[in-house]
Amino acid sequence: MRVVRSLLLIVVIALALPYGLVPFYGSGHPVSTLMLWRKLVGAPVARTWVDLAEVAPILPRTVIASEDAKFCSHHGIDWDALQDVIDDAQEGEVSRGGSTITQQVAKNLFLWPGRSIVRKGLELPLALWIDLVLPKRRVMELYLNVAEWGPVGQFGAEAGARYAFGRSAADLGPREAALMAAILPNPVTRSARNPGAGVRRLAGKYAARAQAEGSRSCLR
Repeated sequence: MRVVRSLLLIVVIALALPYGLVPFYGSGHPVSTLMLWRKLVGAPVARTWVDLAEVAPILPRTVIASEDAKFCSHHGIDWDALQDVIDDAQEGEVSRGGSTITQQVAKNLFLWPGRSIVRKGLELPLALWIDLVLPKRRVMELYLNVAEWGPVGQFGAEAGARYAFGRSAADLGPREAALMAAILPNPVTRSARNPGAGVRRLAGKYAARAQAEGSRSCLR
């Protein structure tokens, strides 16, 4: 019984730890679990933190247009998009992602890559907590600095922009921002540096959306 209780205590602490850490992530330069794992196994990691104010405004606008159109209005979860994912799964389709930017921050900072019901079950309440505790600007800042943005360990917008275009994230224009947004689902197989036809097509669509929707009040 003592062993069982000890194991249960370890599980409870592991589950509760992210909720205790989130308030401390209102500042500082946290890293993702994938970055930590790559460092542990000796894989390359490149990340230079940039504050949101130092990033070209077109990049977060385009990321919202491509990844999470309701970012400024939802509370961590886009329930309509989640329902679409459930409906697709019931019909045998797996084409939709459905994760909000806040959910991706929860996954990147505290969980693991890949799709699983267990991870999604942990991710949803954690995204709600992150949205409650941290302002939208900080959530976006975290996302732009922990997202994987290159094929060989480039993390964050600065490393991604320098790898793809040889320039800082502060100097990105609409085309570069759209290309970076277009590769976010899988920067290992998609390239902003040498974009294929599919990436260019997506980038055009995201650039048009970002221009049509204009600035976002929650990022000011």
